[in-house]
Amino acid sequence: MIKSTYKRPASRLFALGIATALLLALALPAGADVGDSTLTAIDAGADIGGVYFFLDPADNAKVVMAMTVRGFIVPAQNEMRGFFASDVQFRFQIENTGNAKGDLFIDVTFTKQTSRSAPQTATISLSTGQTFSAPSAVSSSTAETAAPPVVTTDPATGISFFAGLVDDPTFYDVPAGLRYISSRISGEVELSALTRARDSFAGYNTTAIVVRAPASLLRGTAGNKLGLTCFTQRKSKTLRYDDADAKNKGQFVNVDRMAHPGISSMLIPFSRRDEYGRASTAGDAAGDFENDILTSLVALRADLFSINLISSLAVTAGDILRLDLSIPNTGTGGGNNPQAAYPNGRRPGDDAMDTLLTLLNNRVAQGDGVNANDVAFRNTFPFFASPHQPLSSGADDGTRN
Repeated sequence: MIKSTYKRPASRLFALGIATALLLALALPAGADVGDSTLTAIDAGADIGGVYFFLDPADNAKVVMAMTVRGFIVPAQNEMRGFFASDVQFRFQIENTGNAKGDLFIDVTFTKQTSRSAPQTATISLSTGQTFSAPSAVSSSTAETAAPPVVTTDPATGISFFAGLVDDPTFYDVPAGLRYISSRISGEVELSALTRARDSFAGYNTTAIVVRAPASLLRGTAGNKLGLTCFTQRKSKTLRYDDADAKNKGQFVNVDRMAHPGISSMLIPFSRRDEYGRASTAGDAAGDFENDILTSLVALRADLFSINLISSLAVTAGDILRLDLSIPNTGTGGGNNPQAAYPNGRRPGDDAMDTLLTLLNNRVAQGDGVNANDVAFRNTFPFFASPHQPLSSGADDGTRN
């Protein structure tokens, strides 16, 4: 029955255009895949929570790319958890030829943290062979106000870089979403499950790596069309010794990846999520997870039109965030004009999970009741808000679980 109702779009670009146009027309107000698999749940340093891809509103000639890692950090743990794993490579994979394979890469690695009060040194490596280094921001578990962000701009490439602790930009009611999904599978849809309106990520911090690059460095044969998928990677072998630190050898292999929010956590069967995190976007387009996603969508009672829309975004063209550089991005907080909203890339304020919920609800508008972040985003690079700091006695800690 499944095979008789589902059709791969005849033209992937045409289908992607329809999906983008419809979802933008919905104008719906983002979810995260924190700990979505057993592998990432026990490897917080390589666990991607969100991916963002948008034009700098102050200068549309520059593209902002960001990934958040190691979510749900409480302010009291800022110093203990607000750093980057030195044995992880953080990869920004850029697609610029119109297919599902990465064409350019920006890789970031960090030195080992040696002091809670000293920055780590990041090495930023481009697939062109160019490299530069930058310090990370230092987090604090005692300061009442977070230090301003540390931004480094490389004069040779024009790339700006930030890495450090920020307020978790995700806004989504996780328990409500889980209850709603369960009700759809059971066939007794409970819209009341989505009326709690409690942001599960309010009051928490996460680490973020944010890169702003001239669009001219990223363009390829696809012209104004770019794609982004983020990966965390580790060496394939780790050797442990009784009297020395572990040594990592071999090639880097994927641990986690993300582009569109909610794909892994909502549509990939739990038994295959570790595999999904280690897979490639080319494998997506080849159909490696197509049947699993289709089965999930049918179980969630999505109709054929919604199934084809979701597939055109994350299956047939690979799980890649697509950004059209010809669509202007304007406004505060990283941009807020409707024309540039998700799925045309993703800005901090775009409510991508509401869009997915609406598609699952067969395009009848459906949200989780959480329509904005708990704190305002910055209007300038790196755009994400300062991390939450420990509050004075008796103050509300801001969490909404």
